[in-house]
Amino acid sequence: MKRFLMMLFVLVMVVSFSVISVTAQTKDKIGEIKIKKGEPIHIACWFVIAGPDASLGTDTKRGVEIAAEDKGGKLLGHPIKLSFQDTGCNAEGGQAAATKLAADPTIVAAIGSNCSSEAKPGAPILWKAGIATVSPSNTAPYLTDPKRGPEYDGYLRTCHNDKVQGAVAAEFAIKQLKVKKAATIHDGSVYAEQLAAVFAETFKKLGGTITAQEAVAPTDTDMRPVLTKIATGKPEFIYYPIFIAAGGHITRQVKEVKGLEKVALMGADGIFSPDFYKAAGETAIGMYHSSPDFSAFAGGYKSFLEKHQKKYGEKPLAPFHAHAYDAAMMVFAAIEKVAKKGSDGSLTIGRQALRDALYATKNMKGLTGNISCDKYGDCADPKIGVYKTTADNVKKLVMPDKPIWKP
Repeated sequence: MKRFLMMLFVLVMVVSFSVISVTAQTKDKIGEIKIKKGEPIHIACWFVIAGPDASLGTDTKRGVEIAAEDKGGKLLGHPIKLSFQDTGCNAEGGQAAATKLAADPTIVAAIGSNCSSEAKPGAPILWKAGIATVSPSNTAPYLTDPKRGPEYDGYLRTCHNDKVQGAVAAEFAIKQLKVKKAATIHDGSVYAEQLAAVFAETFKKLGGTITAQEAVAPTDTDMRPVLTKIATGKPEFIYYPIFIAAGGHITRQVKEVKGLEKVALMGADGIFSPDFYKAAGETAIGMYHSSPDFSAFAGGYKSFLEKHQKKYGEKPLAPFHAHAYDAAMMVFAAIEKVAKKGSDGSLTIGRQALRDALYATKNMKGLTGNISCDKYGDCADPKIGVYKTTADNVKKLVMPDKPIWKP
């Protein structure tokens, strides 16, 4: 009898150990989120939804909202809960927003940020808390650079890398406008500084001369001193990939500076918005913008625009609404892939597993093209065009919908 009991004890211990081993192996290494039956799946968005650059955040917010509606407002039988945190389009705002999100254990994943200067401090804070984030509009090369560091391992984006956009802008200036001398202006943000640098590097490689690489502050209002300095180099073209407030002041003042009366002007996607037309007025007529090529988006984009018009009563306000839609759909698909259903109607989602599923995204048919992520988080199918602002655009406060040039 003792021998039997001993064998039984050993058998129970072996089975128990096996169960413990299996359980340990299935536990996510950085943590799990348990969602009870009927509770929502919480997706947090950190966007700039106040201040002069709010159109960028409102535009992407709407893209996420339409994506959630297209899923019927539910994932795996659970309601989708969207929350929005303002980021201010600056490093301080990004850090503050990410810190608030990181303190909320109900957040499954994040979508954002908008401005690259927000993501640089914010993305590592989120990933330290185990929250992966997918940005629809951070375009600075630094964020997916192989040397960026492991603190960005939870960061991905569905928008283009500015290595692409900056090169396209330079090619347009050289090949289409036939200019030989150009100047650049940035505002100190990681987005503007790196985009201007890529433009300058490519412009020089194509045989052009960069006459000046200047900087302004986002809060500057009198741009005449820096423009007067630029005028001494006699550029034919100025590329200023900055944001709405400062961009509006430059555009209004540049033709007042002697020697710059006929200079060609070009901004980027950061000021490709009806709000910029409000800021710059008629002085924006004739200028160029580098931005995503809407005409190259997938067939579903037309339907998206119809839903947008019906829901919000207007056309999109900035260039990244479709990228936000794709970012949301990418997050939804990853959750559906890794979530484990409990017999009680609950869901268990591993944070590392979710991050890995996002990075494993391949050949997802998005509005912006074929979404496939590399090991550094670049997932876009980048298509950049160059647009020219007309008097009608400024009068009606609508962006051009077709590029005048593409590579």
